[in-house]
Amino acid sequence: MSDQFEKLLTTFQHHLEVERNLSVHTIRAYMGDLTSLVEHLEKLGLTDISALELAHLRSWLANQGIKGGARTTLSRRAVSVRLFTKWALKNDYISKDVGATLATPKSHRTLPDVLDVQKAGLAMDSMATRAAEEGSPISLRDVAILELLYATGARVGELCGLNIGDIDYNRNTIRVLGKGNKERVIPVGKPAINAVQVWLKSGREALVTAQSELAVFLGARGKRIDQRTVRTVVYEALSAIEGIERMGPHALRHSAATHLLEGGADLRTVQEILGHASLATTQIYTHVSTQRLQKVFKQAHPRA
Repeated sequence: MSDQFEKLLTTFQHHLEVERNLSVHTIRAYMGDLTSLVEHLEKLGLTDISALELAHLRSWLANQGIKGGARTTLSRRAVSVRLFTKWALKNDYISKDVGATLATPKSHRTLPDVLDVQKAGLAMDSMATRAAEEGSPISLRDVAILELLYATGARVGELCGLNIGDIDYNRNTIRVLGKGNKERVIPVGKPAINAVQVWLKSGREALVTAQSELAVFLGARGKRIDQRTVRTVVYEALSAIEGIERMGPHALRHSAATHLLEGGADLRTVQEILGHASLATTQIYTHVSTQRLQKVFKQAHPRA
């Protein structure tokens, strides 16, 4: 990569980190896309960003498609480029926003896997039974993790970052830090609150070390629990339920959203609970609910 392009990408990354305040994962994805673009531009013989044209961008996206890039990936890469060219124009690197009209490949909407209400309850009850039999701090922690993920629809990273002071027992809510460092408050049901209280009172103390700080959930060595551990906990808990294939924490998030909508919650409320920036993201769960209703109808109605 030429020095000019390398300096340009470094400056843009600083913009994403400081001015846009995006998450580490989002920045990594954007920068990976732009690195790929720059490599393609250099192969085309383009060495000056000011000579960038829409045809160059289309050529790059087409090349990605030929290599087998998924539509969702191509869609994200188009977004990355538009964000970059908009910034480049604002900072006088280019004279025209050539990426503004770059079409976004439409992605196939894949409906998320969800648990039905009965199996979700069975998963919670099974974990509680295991904890009662074992009585170990880890089992108490795992019950609280499962209950809280399903009750709140929180992301794994949000759960891992939860501190003791983020729990409001008077209002039965938790405060989490979501994508883009956006804070939100999520209501929590009594079973989840009770599970968390049992863990904090009877389990956490056994794992606490000097490195525990104020983290609600701890790993076996006393540090703040990591996302891999949480995923393992959920995978193992759900795989023990008959009829459930491999499902992880995101399945609990999807299930929470779907069950809220099926119970009568409106889209805006679910959007707020999940922390979606766009209502369009939340709307996919209306399709899930409709699909589930159709399935039940076909099974139950004699004239279906």
